[in-house]
Amino acid sequence: MSSPHLILVPGIMCDAAVWEHQARHLRDLAGISIPDHGSLDSLPAMGEAILKRAPERFALAGHSMGGRVAFEVFRQAPERVSGLALLDTAFAPRPTGLEGEGEAAQRYRLLEKARKEGMRTMGAEWVQRMVHPDRLSDTELINAILEMIARKTPDIFAAQIKALLDRPDATTVLPQIQSPTLVLCGREDAWSVLAGHEKMASLIPNGQLVIIEHCGHMSTMERPVEVSAAMRDWFTSL
Repeated sequence: MSSPHLILVPGIMCDAAVWEHQARHLRDLAGISIPDHGSLDSLPAMGEAILKRAPERFALAGHSMGGRVAFEVFRQAPERVSGLALLDTAFAPRPTGLEGEGEAAQRYRLLEKARKEGMRTMGAEWVQRMVHPDRLSDTELINAILEMIARKTPDIFAAQIKALLDRPDATTVLPQIQSPTLVLCGREDAWSVLAGHEKMASLIPNGQLVIIEHCGHMSTMERPVEVSAAMRDWFTSL
């Protein structure tokens, strides 16, 4: 029997640093791998790339865009996924009409800023909505996020924006997930709001909602101890 394995999938403009605490505190339970999406510009392609490198069976955790990638991994190979953890993410496609156009305009405005002023400068604006307002003065946290963003390039940003704008609708995937599934959200997540996680958890047969208090979108870095504890409880239930 193969040893347990856990794949931690980063979100947009994130790398292994977003999972640093969880990888360190869960490695006694499983082998850990953290994929890099490179310049891939579609969520299905990101999912396919993960499957090519993954062991035959594994658990999967995705944060933000990484949660959407996790849906694509499950869609392509449900029999290989032993459990899912979905953190600060969402499942619906981009809205049609003005709302969807507004999202695209907002994302491309940030891309233009990244091209003109650099990734870190763009990140300084982006992060304003990504953490709990009280944490904006936490220099260590904010620097860690900005340094992570600065390790990416505008071209990678452009590819990941395209992937998110073209995101598939995962609504039909949710009822198919039979394994224990953690649905986790920072209570003050302004980007992937709590109401969406409540609905997500209700549509997954074995979905368990965990709310991290006093926390925004970047839960794995804002409240690492609480998130790692919730993930440990989830993983040991598989």
